[in-house]
Amino acid sequence: MPQNSTQPRPHADLFQRHPDNPILTARDWPYPAHTVFNAGACQVGDETILLARVEDRRGHSHLTVARSSNGVSDWRIDSSPSFAPEPHNFPEERWGVEDPRLTWMEERNEWIIAYTAYSSSGPLVSLASTTDFRSFTRLGPVMPPDDKDAAVFPRRFGDRYAIIHRPVSTGSFGAHIWLSFSPDLTHWGDHHVLLRAREGGWWDANKIGLSPPPMETPEGWLILYHGVRHTPGGCIYRLGLALLDLEKPWQVLNRSDEWIFAPELPYEQHGDVNGVVFPCGWILDERTGEIRMYYGGADSCLALATAKLTDVLDYVRSCPAPPKRDRTGVRYSNGKETL
Repeated sequence: MPQNSTQPRPHADLFQRHPDNPILTARDWPYPAHTVFNAGACQVGDETILLARVEDRRGHSHLTVARSSNGVSDWRIDSSPSFAPEPHNFPEERWGVEDPRLTWMEERNEWIIAYTAYSSSGPLVSLASTTDFRSFTRLGPVMPPDDKDAAVFPRRFGDRYAIIHRPVSTGSFGAHIWLSFSPDLTHWGDHHVLLRAREGGWWDANKIGLSPPPMETPEGWLILYHGVRHTPGGCIYRLGLALLDLEKPWQVLNRSDEWIFAPELPYEQHGDVNGVVFPCGWILDERTGEIRMYYGGADSCLALATAKLTDVLDYVRSCPAPPKRDRTGVRYSNGKETL
């Protein structure tokens, strides 16, 4: 894709925080809860739906649905957990269910939920489906521990589904974003690195992960991802952008060098985990072209920021094309493997 000759737009111009942030906290919940954060998001008719992660006072998480006609206020929250762990039937959920990402699958006429199931062996990726966010069908685990930060693409590529996820192994050199394929949403293979965590002093060195599900745009699949910077004062979670080819999603067209959103305000800097902005859902308003990004602040609340899709695409198109890699993640220059 041709590079834009202008400098990238400053990151502060892209996503603007809503003045009423945080829009949801545990104080809004109809039953006792410790914290509310990291919600999947979607639009169903005139209703915004958040599938929020709720941590109870044991430290275990479940998922609860909140509905709003304007996506900002007057939330109608289910009176009890909407999607609670079932460790007796699904032992991979022994210590809770976390961080859902929601994808509408047109050909299946249902929503696919990718979520983290917290097993006794560590976190892993599981899938579930729903048509109404009132009843749910578990499809089961699809990736072994340790793996999380997953979302399914809304359509097939050829005859295969695709999923983005973030595996981590003990002693590994960095935690990278991977892409895998499946004929049936159950059996997954053709695993390869999609985005590598950078090294050294970068904001996204050593550990990255997908944030909301990929968004289909005329320019490509828009990816918002988080990078984790380890500092003497603790970790900082910040956000960057990438653009993937529409028909070959393993091809990364552009990737931002700079982070575009970072913890700055008190509800993002101070909480159960300080210095975190963590979106699991975003919604594009087709009428206005506005993106609504719902994110967890400091693992303690839910907040909202908005941006114009055209501005975001202008920015990411102006970002550099990353070094070319084959589907194993090996980088090539002039046909030769490089470090």
